[in-house]
Amino acid sequence: MNTNNNVYTIVYTTIVVVIAAAILALAAMALKPRQQANIKAETISQMLTAAGFASKEDLAKNSNDQILSMYSDNIKTAFLIDAAGNKTDELETEVSSIELQDNLKAENKNIASGNPALPVYVFEKDGAEINVIPCYGAGLWGPIWGYIAFNADCTEIVGAYFDHESETPGLGAKIKDEVWFREQFKGKKVDFEHADNPFDIVKGGAPAGDASKIDAITGATMTCNGLDAALDTWLGAYIPFLQKKAGAAVEEDCCCCDGDECADCDHDHDHDHGHDHNHQHNHQEG
Repeated sequence: MNTNNNVYTIVYTTIVVVIAAAILALAAMALKPRQQANIKAETISQMLTAAGFASKEDLAKNSNDQILSMYSDNIKTAFLIDAAGNKTDELETEVSSIELQDNLKAENKNIASGNPALPVYVFEKDGAEINVIPCYGAGLWGPIWGYIAFNADCTEIVGAYFDHESETPGLGAKIKDEVWFREQFKGKKVDFEHADNPFDIVKGGAPAGDASKIDAITGATMTCNGLDAALDTWLGAYIPFLQKKAGAAVEEDCCCCDGDECADCDHDHDHDHGHDHNHQHNHQEG
């Protein structure tokens, strides 16, 4: 065989390329389960950080299995809601079959189309319920995302965690790296009255005492603008659900401990489904 002619060179090169491609494909298939496990553990660790179970640095010291177990042990329920804030599907929380709604890019488009399937993750920490929801958007150089944690009635933010794909180190990357930035979210509230702009990250500093605004990061205007837009989009989409949670808490608390109605309560107790208020308020005549 003449190894110096063009035919031999083409055939030889083709065989080498095919073999190399086959090896790479097999390697990718073999590594895919591990990659998916890493992604799931990373997503869960971000939620756990937002909910205040541990710092991201401490969680990074755990194995994937340990993180999944921590999630399963501390979550009460997880489910999807529609644009009206109604529950549509349950998400599995058993450690062996945990389900996450982690394709946030797709849901970002679904929010715009009015047909989202938004995830809610409800944890229990120190006897209190914590509701965690995601957000997703575009930073200066690529995608940015995060998780916001709310108290039991979703009236107050109790924690947050953000990440990015390729923001500038020392500037936009501070949304992930700077604890002080995330700490600003604690105690803040979503402005239910303005669904198109329920939260603000303010360049130059948020007005003192404003419950729905925080300070932007100096030198990271574009990243902060992107995160601000992501928060407006996602928090705005969750407002129907957040309002229902807040309203349910108000109804639950609208009766005094001795069964008497609060003086300023305008709720129709006699027709409240799920509570036997007729029994509770059936006082004997003296």
